[in-house]
Amino acid sequence: MDITWKAGLEDVIAARSAITAIDGEAGRLYYRGYEIGDLAGTRSFEEVVYLLWFGEPPDGAQAEAFAAGLAAARGLPAPVDAMLRALPRDCHPLDALRTAVSFAAGLDADRRSSDREANLRKACRLMTLVPAVVAAWQRIRTGREPVPAGPAGSHAAHFLLLLEGREPSPEVARVLDVILTLHADHEFNASTFAARVAVATMADLHSAVVSAIATLKGSRHGGANEDVLAMLREIGDPARAEAFVEARLGARERLTKRERADPRARVPGFGHRVYRVDDARARVLRGMARSMAAATGRGRLFAVAEGVYDAMRARTGLPVNVDFFSAVVYDALGIPPDFCTSIFAVGRVAGWCAHALEQYADNRLIRPRAEYVGPPPRALAGAVAP
Repeated sequence: MDITWKAGLEDVIAARSAITAIDGEAGRLYYRGYEIGDLAGTRSFEEVVYLLWFGEPPDGAQAEAFAAGLAAARGLPAPVDAMLRALPRDCHPLDALRTAVSFAAGLDADRRSSDREANLRKACRLMTLVPAVVAAWQRIRTGREPVPAGPAGSHAAHFLLLLEGREPSPEVARVLDVILTLHADHEFNASTFAARVAVATMADLHSAVVSAIATLKGSRHGGANEDVLAMLREIGDPARAEAFVEARLGARERLTKRERADPRARVPGFGHRVYRVDDARARVLRGMARSMAAATGRGRLFAVAEGVYDAMRARTGLPVNVDFFSAVVYDALGIPPDFCTSIFAVGRVAGWCAHALEQYADNRLIRPRAEYVGPPPRALAGAVAP
């Protein structure tokens, strides 16, 4: 038996999947064989979700029926609304979301069933529950009333309505639609793998999504876009970007290996376990960040981001990842830093559900082994020999 150990399971094939493929050497991302740059902006987020769940793009009738099914599932259950109102106002948005999804599990009409049709119904409800909770919590914690769900509008436009209390412009709704598509799935990232591990035990779909949200909160996974936005605001002036990068990299060289592993010692938004060149999604977001920053008067922040990007390219071989330019887009949309990862979850729940459905369909308990590095077998003092 091959028991070769790889830290962090790097490049270890843990399962087979037909959902997403990453070409790290070329910086390409494919959903069901379709390159992400071809999907983003040409297919709606709802159509992309259908593709992830069912394997093929929907035709006109299928797309219409699927979007209608998602719209019919909209609405925040009253007990979940009451639970959110009881949370401390300084509760992190991901903590509120995780708690709400766990609470909603006990209210779900299919809570006692895990066959495919029941799980598809749950997946639809989770697709609408997550944005409803994210928007409601943002309003509650800022002293505003949650907005009632409506039947009209795309998934992205409806989320913005819940968040801001007014219909978004078509341009802003389209930007968010592309962002959700870019974040919809990314193979066996930490949160998706956590969801699959939960499903492998035959846990219910809500439990799998709760596992994913809890994993997403970690600063080495979904929290990086918060750190990017905080860093760009700290730099403030494009003229300071190069010196900031120089100082951060110089300080990092003086750290121990353990200290360098702390995400706070890194330049957030750079480096990836799989990509060796710039993240395919970052290339799309860079153009969006430029246009959105110009349209909203936040060109200075984009200029800071460009300065950091150029300085990092000149000094390191680290690729830019999806978190870097998405932070600029989020800022242009008026989204506060600690809320960025919740937007990520609004898109990624599509992939979590896709992987859960795939795991349920061909399931085996995920149970890896550990390489033992403790003391060898030894006698316990005073023990009576058998």
